[in-house]
Amino acid sequence: MSPWYRRHTVATVNAQTSQLAYDDLTRDPQDVIAGLRAALLAGAPWLPALLAAIKRWRVPHEVVDERHYYYLVGSEAFDWMLLAERLLEAVADLVPENEREALLFAGQSAYPLDAATLKREIGPVKYRAHLNFLYGVTVEEALQLSVEEEINKELRCRAWGFDRRLDESVYHRIYLKSRDDLLAAFREQRNLPHGTQITFPELKEFTYWLFKYRLAQCDRAKVAADTRRGLAQLAKLDNVRHGAPSVSATDTPPDFIDIRL
Repeated sequence: MSPWYRRHTVATVNAQTSQLAYDDLTRDPQDVIAGLRAALLAGAPWLPALLAAIKRWRVPHEVVDERHYYYLVGSEAFDWMLLAERLLEAVADLVPENEREALLFAGQSAYPLDAATLKREIGPVKYRAHLNFLYGVTVEEALQLSVEEEINKELRCRAWGFDRRLDESVYHRIYLKSRDDLLAAFREQRNLPHGTQITFPELKEFTYWLFKYRLAQCDRAKVAADTRRGLAQLAKLDNVRHGAPSVSATDTPPDFIDIRL
């Protein structure tokens, strides 16, 4: 691991990360849900009450009605929207369905929810972990999609096409190795079984691992260019969904990672 990577890696790779997962494990999820329900019945606006419940939450994963919820990816990236889905399902009778779906599927709410508000409401540790998920999973997926679209465009312009699988080309272009080699290395590092199948939670873990691999193995110029590309793709997708981008191609969280050249 390079000295630059050690200095500029994700913010929560420290003692504060474990606090998100392990601090106050005696707080039962049902207590948090009961508090949320009580707040809603008392007339509190549902989004602030939801964020307060997320701030109190301490369980990193759980199984509910045979569904596995993994709120922490790589033990340091917080998928707060998945937790929001879990909590809103538990109080579905108290929150209008259209408003729940607007938040979960479009990231929209009648209540203002900018970065400063989210950081204040869920706390700085969870917010930094949220940034880890945003950049390590969401932006990384957007980067992969952008490269896939580029390769598809190249394929349409070539009479004979490529003789390699598309995903191999995508992974080679971003990470300089094949998907199979990268997945094998990931599973070897995590002591996971090898095979042709990959679950959705494992795919998220793999994506976050790829993000950290890219930071550690690729040169700074490529890291910066690829991250900006992922941000630009995400902004384009947001513009299609919302009519205006929620993230800029120049956005760089100061307490997360320095991608400036």
